[in-house]
Amino acid sequence: MAARVILLPGDGIGPEIIGSAVEVLRAVGAELEFEEHVFGGASIDAHGVALTDDTLTACRAADAVLLAAVGGPQWDTTDPARPRPEQGLLGLRKGLGLFANLRPVRPLPALYDASPLKRELIERVDLLVVRELTGGIYFGEKTRSDDAASDACVYTREEIERIARVAFGAARSRVTSVDKANVLETSRLWREVVRGVHGSEFPNIELEHLLVDNAAMRLIGAPRHFDVILTENMFGDILSDEAAMLSGSIGLLPSASLGVPGPGLFEPVHGSAPDIAGKGVANPIAMILSSALMLRHALSLEEQAAAVESAVDRALAEGLRTPDLGGAAGTAEATQAILKYL
Repeated sequence: MAARVILLPGDGIGPEIIGSAVEVLRAVGAELEFEEHVFGGASIDAHGVALTDDTLTACRAADAVLLAAVGGPQWDTTDPARPRPEQGLLGLRKGLGLFANLRPVRPLPALYDASPLKRELIERVDLLVVRELTGGIYFGEKTRSDDAASDACVYTREEIERIARVAFGAARSRVTSVDKANVLETSRLWREVVRGVHGSEFPNIELEHLLVDNAAMRLIGAPRHFDVILTENMFGDILSDEAAMLSGSIGLLPSASLGVPGPGLFEPVHGSAPDIAGKGVANPIAMILSSALMLRHALSLEEQAAAVESAVDRALAEGLRTPDLGGAAGTAEATQAILKYL
């Protein structure tokens, strides 16, 4: 029986790059059935909201959800009463119970020189950011008046325990838990709970604690130090984008958002890039690698996932370069270069 995948092209370059991922998924031999829904800004234009009930229901009933990108200047607003595309993303994470965001960062040897960092700093970097996705300041109670505003940052012991287990389970040798425990009460609870999960369930994995500012500096100065970085929602959002630049371009990095039970959500780390939308020059690699994470984590198709990742590695090794990597290959040309090695 074919696995059911919901496609959410979203906005900007989204429809272009999700088409590339579908081409690759069809070519790799996975038995998949696709169903497309509008989402984000496109859904605001069509339905007045970024995420409709029908789309959420379809996602809940699927085996996996593949999302391209959301957002654009036409929907930017500071009016709290007006819908924003990002509300759809937050609603989808909450509606599907997606509490764990996994962002692998592994600069490829063929692209070492594309990174803004020196080759000797990024050689052999292979790290994973595990970001808590449904708690913290993004989901806390919000207030707004003419002269003041507030966003509550709240975490429970249960929320911290479950994301900590994901991080320790993914680690080869070390988990670096990132917080701001010298200032924030939520971070003090975070540190206490992570320490407890480590001692009782994962004593063979090394645990260290870093303040978020120190972690941000060390990501640039000594990225090979990290194995798994565990952190809360906002810190993880910022640090994972910083880590993305180790690879040379944010256009290369995939992500997986997982919950138990239910379908996972798989999407590139980058945004909708409205400045290049419709020009056929968007880098589809992060979208294609996100589909590989979907094959692995949602559908247990490890062989097909590895084949997609290998095809990307080989295409880049043979000289594939999109404009963000200093080359001239457009979306279609990049897709064909990857398909060649499947």
